[in-house]
Amino acid sequence: MAEVIFSSWGREIVDNRKGQPQALSELKIKLPAQYLEDGEVKAFIGWDGIILLDKQVDVVAMAAEYMKRVQEKYCCGKCTPGKKGTRVLQDTLARILAGHGQEEDLQTIEDLALLLESCKCTLCMTSAIPVFDTIRYFREDYLAYARGEKTSTIGLRYTDKLTAPCMDRCPAHIDIPAYIEEIKDRRFDESLDVIRRNMPLPAVCGRVCPHPCETACRRALVDEPISIMVLKRVAADHEWMHHKQPPMKPAPAKGKTICVVGGGPAGISAAYYLALDGFKVTVLDMLPEPGGTVAVGIPDYRMPRELLRREYEVVEGLGVEIHYNTKLGVDVSLKELKAKYDAVFLGVGAFRSKPMGVEGEDEGYEGFSAGGINYLRTVALGQPIETGKRVIVVGGGNTAIDCVRVALREGAEDSILIYRRTRKEMPAESYEVDDADEEGVQFEFLRNPTKLVHENGKIIGVEVVVMELGEPDESGRRRPAPVPGSEYIIPCDMVIPAIGQDPDLSFLEQDELGIETTRWSTIVTKGGVLMTDSEGVFAAGDCEIGPMTVVAAVGQARRAALAMSRWLTEGKAYRDDADAMEDLIAELGVFDKHEETGLFGGLHREHQPKVNGIERAKTYDEIELAMPESQAVTEAERCLRCYRVGMIAVG
Repeated sequence: MAEVIFSSWGREIVDNRKGQPQALSELKIKLPAQYLEDGEVKAFIGWDGIILLDKQVDVVAMAAEYMKRVQEKYCCGKCTPGKKGTRVLQDTLARILAGHGQEEDLQTIEDLALLLESCKCTLCMTSAIPVFDTIRYFREDYLAYARGEKTSTIGLRYTDKLTAPCMDRCPAHIDIPAYIEEIKDRRFDESLDVIRRNMPLPAVCGRVCPHPCETACRRALVDEPISIMVLKRVAADHEWMHHKQPPMKPAPAKGKTICVVGGGPAGISAAYYLALDGFKVTVLDMLPEPGGTVAVGIPDYRMPRELLRREYEVVEGLGVEIHYNTKLGVDVSLKELKAKYDAVFLGVGAFRSKPMGVEGEDEGYEGFSAGGINYLRTVALGQPIETGKRVIVVGGGNTAIDCVRVALREGAEDSILIYRRTRKEMPAESYEVDDADEEGVQFEFLRNPTKLVHENGKIIGVEVVVMELGEPDESGRRRPAPVPGSEYIIPCDMVIPAIGQDPDLSFLEQDELGIETTRWSTIVTKGGVLMTDSEGVFAAGDCEIGPMTVVAAVGQARRAALAMSRWLTEGKAYRDDADAMEDLIAELGVFDKHEETGLFGGLHREHQPKVNGIERAKTYDEIELAMPESQAVTEAERCLRCYRVGMIAVG
């Protein structure tokens, strides 16, 4: 069990140097005791203090190494306080460590605090915080060096990482401050280059991402969060609007072949990074066109199909071959693919709708849809389907919202959403619910279907029961319970259940490859590298984590692609320092919602133009329009560039 010798993390001092160490778990600091295969975590130093887990750690040497890396690797040099201040810190700490320091040097370091408060951004300012802590609480160690009584003898391995609250919260860990900075300087091509390091679908994620990054934007502690998602779209739109060709070129061919099953966000992202790395990649997809869930699960008024197709053309331009209308388990088996290719990536998504569990849903009544994702796919592919005049959709997520909005566009006179909780508890994005409301969708909250009502085999209504909210469940939302005797019928001629999806893993039953699955019908992977129990078969996206977001699937797929590359070239799939630090800092957390920034607000968020009014529900034209680049520059100028640097000491 990891024990804390000293901690100043979170500005709370825990000093056990003269007493019994305290269990790390008691402090609620999420720092692992073990780092990769190197050994034990001895200490962590970063933007919010230091955490010491071993008395033998040379705090002075650690502080000197930390500031050296901050100054040489991460200081941008664009402001005098940061450039000069961190250099003075680096040089002074190095001189002390070499035995040439004096006590006055400590005062010099402490005097830099005021200077660093004037930095252009928070990187240098926050990086100085743990150094000041070491001087304040380990002053005798510094003086021992100055008097020549101590020299550094214990060698530790240090690993550092640049992060930011928004970067940490982004599942793909895009360098958000960097691409926003490029937009501020009107360098839109360079901004897109930064995005594509971690996100090969910028036009998609610039439109449909739920932008969890904005929930960790420090600007929100001042006034409003930065429009991070929209700025990503600005960079992506700039390229195609100016008829520019993407600059990426694949590395020299490695002579290895990879099959990617599934052409959705996970599959195409894995293909992108593997192709860039020099592998020959073939993508197999069961749909007749590119996009996966994005193409057939997200309507064109949110994600125009022609821009989605362009994203795939970019990937094909790297040499990736995509074969459509090819379903795993029907047209080809996993066993065959494993024999033919050097490695296989499974990104089959989650296309199987969950049943409602109500009376009559298995009877095949006319007017009952097999599920929300099925309805959206049928409409998107232009397949025959008759949308009723009075449609009921059951569910509260984004798929349910898309279904009620699509139903209006397909001719429904009344499109009604039934949800068993209140609007406050809906998992759908609030702005999507607002859009549905504006378009004329009707909402029936605190209602739950109990059975389908039919006449001569046709749906004529749904019996629902009134619900009331009780105590919170495991999700934190209040648990709904039926009110006895409150049943009544809502007339309709079509019912679409949209309460969730599962991956269809029936293809695994054909082959005895030993791939483990969960009770939620997802694929089990090992060691944080997304490889299954079957050597050389990797999985990511909805089929591994369950139905999530595009950005989560992309983040996972990139991690899997890196691990696949190592497995194919080195014979072992493993996490490297970048992966390990990414995981460590995500667990530790970067954003502090209680932070007092000391900044004045008043610079409000810029919003992209939008088509308003109920008339928009008659077409599939894109609703949210492009933000003008001049407006994007204004929005980018609001970014506080909240970089932080963390470093771990392992021994």
